[in-house]
Amino acid sequence: MAAKLLSDLASGVTCVPSNYVRPVHDRPSLDQVEPSDHSIPLINLHGFDGSRRHEIINQIGLACQNYGFFQVQNHAIEDAVIDNMLKVAREFFHLPESERLKCFSEDPLKTTRLSTSFNVKTEEVSSWRDYLRLHCYPLEDYMHEWPSNPPSFREDVAEYCRNVKGLAERLLEAISESLGLEKDYMNRALGKHGQHMAINYYPPCPQPELTYGLPGHADPNVVTLLLQDDVAGLQVFNNGRWVAVKPMPHTFIVNIGDQIQVVSNDRYKSVLHRAVVNCDKERISIPTFYCPSYDAVMEPAPQLVDDHHPPLYRRFTYAEFYEKFWDRGLNTRSSLDLFKTTSHA
Repeated sequence: MAAKLLSDLASGVTCVPSNYVRPVHDRPSLDQVEPSDHSIPLINLHGFDGSRRHEIINQIGLACQNYGFFQVQNHAIEDAVIDNMLKVAREFFHLPESERLKCFSEDPLKTTRLSTSFNVKTEEVSSWRDYLRLHCYPLEDYMHEWPSNPPSFREDVAEYCRNVKGLAERLLEAISESLGLEKDYMNRALGKHGQHMAINYYPPCPQPELTYGLPGHADPNVVTLLLQDDVAGLQVFNNGRWVAVKPMPHTFIVNIGDQIQVVSNDRYKSVLHRAVVNCDKERISIPTFYCPSYDAVMEPAPQLVDDHHPPLYRRFTYAEFYEKFWDRGLNTRSSLDLFKTTSHA
């Protein structure tokens, strides 16, 4: 039987199998990536609920406008919660294959599933990753489906999810205020809210210049909070260049997704980013995708529309948007194009 998971194939290969090799024009060109310690703004959230709120909201607004990405520290999530999440994620991917495969599914509608690459049914070239996808809100609806091995998995991941949800909602308040909207505007726009997470596992790769962990894409959701281990891999497209983002312990990387681009009527743009791999070390990254509920109706905020700024997007449900994104797969053409008003298409 062919290996269903990359991690079980990767340990035995000395060159990248042909189905992972990108066409020449679509390779990472790792020598042209800009290395940088301060590639995206680092925002200290200390004092957000007090004396520094106005200053922090301004910093977040500028980061959304100029980068689409920022990092946050002093976010009030305890180091132990973050460390436990990374530890249990690594333990899961180090379990025997038979144990991990209990979660395996090729059905994208399954709310807890282990899979590989991105969408193996539609893509021509596979990506160098395995991932465990979990739905995490409301927790009590999904926790019982999660892996029961490692033994602390459900407890550690649930604690992490609760904390990240709180941080996501505070950041959405700041983003709303930075646009001149009421602070609860974004949270109201999301309907009942959705929260998903991917635990990404990128095994060492014998020829990292030929493939991607994930190719360039923008996120379809509202906001993504990324936790990563100490191995670099995330790159962000900024000013026409790919920029490497250096991992910082206990820091979250935040990027705005397509839905904020819609609500902000293009004042803020969701930005291309990708994951590259390396030949020496495995890498774990854990994005939490904060989303509208599927029935939420998305559209530009009426306060950001006037004669000089006509609405650039039509109304649509998040379910409609996500279906188009999934079918199209990860690529550099944003699914937003499909939802532009006719005069701006």
